[in-house]
Formats: sequence, structure tokens, C-alpha cells
Amino acid sequence: MRNFPKPPFDDQKQELPGTIALMKPAPDHGEQSYQGSGKLRGKRALITGGDSGIGRAIAIAFVREGADVAIAYFEDGDDARDTLQILRESGGKVTAYEGDLDRRETASSLVDHAIAELGGLDIIVNNAAHQATFDALEEIDDDEWERTFSINLHAMFRIVRAALPHLGEGSAIINTTSINADKPNPSLLAYATSKGAIQNFTSGLAQMLAEKGIRVNCVAPGPVWTPLIPATMPAEEVRSIGEQTPFKRPAQPVELAPVYVMLASDEASYVSGATVAVTGGAPML
Repeated sequence: MRNFPKPPFDDQKQELPGTIALMKPAPDHGEQSYQGSGKLRGKRALITGGDSGIGRAIAIAFVREGADVAIAYFEDGDDARDTLQILRESGGKVTAYEGDLDRRETASSLVDHAIAELGGLDIIVNNAAHQATFDALEEIDDDEWERTFSINLHAMFRIVRAALPHLGEGSAIINTTSINADKPNPSLLAYATSKGAIQNFTSGLAQMLAEKGIRVNCVAPGPVWTPLIPATMPAEEVRSIGEQTPFKRPAQPVELAPVYVMLASDEASYVSGATVAVTGGAPML
């Protein structure tokens, strides 16, 4: 078992959306360690939130498993440029789309771009997310609540709706929910509520699309060492992130990637409507 870092971590604070370069220790996305075995050869995947965190790890794994990949990200920066360089060096066809998923038109434009560049789609990974920490309900204004649901849930619906006419039998949709779907952190009220809705959306959509031969699943991470942590949480929580899990540490993004690979692959042909927990031993309920 690899020796992943454990808290306490250094004091650190970032502004949203956060960046990998300022994180101490640096997160592991599998840049040096992930080796593929052709599980996704010939498939074409769209991954939102693909420039950092879990999305970056998924993109690296998918490319090294043989997929052509389109990543979407919020704004251009070092994380996006570094991720694209890693993906292109890993082989396969890679393209990127910059856009704000809070805007309704972004979803359809993103799907159009991915299809034009990759020649079609077989896998959708709805991974982009927004979160913010608040101690009291009165601190959450309408704009914050609505932006959280717009990015975390509504964009997911719009992307699937736009992509559906292009998805054939055997295609896979994978949504990122959270342990907060079942064990909501009250300081992440809007985020946790949206993640519960994602789990419900996934279950219902899996039943709706079964006749088309399209599988729909979701992954529920526990604490993961990504830029969202120092960008959205108080310093004391950042220092001890993951300490409350049985593993006594947060996951590194690379530890999530194999689950997405499995759900995207033909090996998961009878898996649909599932929530796969990656929580370091913490129970979902």
C-alpha cells in the first residue's frame, strides 16, 4: 500500500477556484503512477472539471486506458495547461473547452465541441462542482444557493440531455456525488443538498435509459485532497482534513480514478443505478 500523506497539513488558504501549485503537499493525480491496460480503447469521453482534482486524475487514467478525451474547465490557467500537456504526452486525442457551467448555453456548446473534435461520445463524466462553507443559513444568499445547484446539478442535466442523441448502446454516464449525499455536513448545506439530488438523479436516469442500453452510475467520494479544500474550508479544517475517516487521511485524486475507469468500461456492463462509495472506510449512512 502506498504511503499517502496524512494530516496535520500546513496552514494554507486559497481563493476560489484554487490551484494545484499552491497546495502543500502536492496532490497525486497519477501523473507518475497510473498505468493503463487498454480498458477504454476506442472510447470517447467528456469530463467536466477536468483540469484539477478528481477530474484531472480521471482524465489521466482515461487517456492511459486508451480513450480519446475532452475536458471542460472553468477558466484558463496553469492547472488547465499542465493537465493538457500531461494528457497529450500520454497519447490519444485530447481536446479542451473553457466555460462556466453556471451559464445555460455552456452545456450544449461543450457537448457540440466534444463531438466535433472526437467524432462522437461514449462516456460522460459529470464531475465539475462548486462548494462554499457557511456557519449559518442566513449567510447563504440566493445567488450562492442558485450557483451551487446550477453548476452541480442543472448543468449535469443539460449535458446529458444534449449528449443523449449521440450516445449509443453500451455508453456510460458517471456522475460525481459525495458522502455528503447521505451524511450532509451542515457547513456545506447547499453543496450537500445538491449532492443528494445528484444521487437521486442518477438512480432515476439509470432506469429511464436502461432500454437504450446506456448505464448511469455515480461515485461518492469522501474527503479528497483537491484545490477546493484550501479554497473553501476554514484553516483548521484544512489542517485536519480526512482525519475523521478510518484511514485517518484524505484520498488522493489518483485513488478515485480506477473506480471511474471500471464504471466506464465494458467490464461494468451490468452495473447501473449504483453509488460507489470511495470514503476511506467511512460509512455512507
